[in-house]
Amino acid sequence: MLKTLFLTLLALTIAVGGGAASVWMMLEEARPVGAVNAGPWTAFPSVGTREADPYSRARFARQGGIPLGRSEGITFTARRDSNGRSLRRECAYRIEGPMPTSRFWTLYAAGPEGALLPPFKRRRAALHSQMVLRHSDNGFSIAVSRHPVPSNWLAVTGDGPMQLVLTLFDTPVASGARVEELSLPRITRTACDG
Repeated sequence: MLKTLFLTLLALTIAVGGGAASVWMMLEEARPVGAVNAGPWTAFPSVGTREADPYSRARFARQGGIPLGRSEGITFTARRDSNGRSLRRECAYRIEGPMPTSRFWTLYAAGPEGALLPPFKRRRAALHSQMVLRHSDNGFSIAVSRHPVPSNWLAVTGDGPMQLVLTLFDTPVASGARVEELSLPRITRTACDG
């Protein structure tokens, strides 16, 4: 009787513990399913659709995100620069190049967990398409730095890893164009604080 009770408890512990460990591993450690890369930028075009796998949905909900439907837009994240080096807050970067056609876009700097970085004085670590100064050819250049820079400056604060989040709203890319063939802005490291 005691042996049967012990074996039953052991089996339940293994089943519940193994199940919980596998869910944790899929949500925290496993590579997300359906990722599409365009240079240093990564997107999950199916996360807001019926085709999204349950782990991607759970991961996105756990981070507090609201997935965009295909007709609404698409979100790209970059954790590395165009040369493959991890993005760090103590380094300065330049973002330049073409932006895919969209009605409106936003760009912000976030910590590794996805939360917007704290503001630099009263300046948030975010920009949008209506506030960016453009060159005569309609191109632009954005400086990402802890130190103020003239023109387009995305202010970051603190030390440690960061990610850049670019969201394109009302774009043809979201409704079926090939995301992996996009030409998104390059992220180039320009300097690092000692």
